[in-house]
Amino acid sequence: MSDKFAQVQGIIAEQLDIPVDKISLESNLLEDLEADSLDIIELVMAFEEEFDMKIPDEDLEKIKTVADIIEALG
Repeated sequence: MSDKFAQVQGIIAEQLDIPVDKISLESNLLEDLEADSLDIIELVMAFEEEFDMKIPDEDLEKIKTVADIIEALG
């Protein structure tokens, strides 16, 4: 899981232009990392491209934290 976390962390840092060390598994995308709804869509697209998979729409509603992203990616 640490490799996947590092990849997710790197994508979030790049997309939101924030330092990697601000991103933990417990980080809330909206509250802690100050992402807006457009940021979330762009992040999901980046994760889908990086991990070559599709995150189902019904799972998107459940994604609130970095840990939720890792869980959705399997």
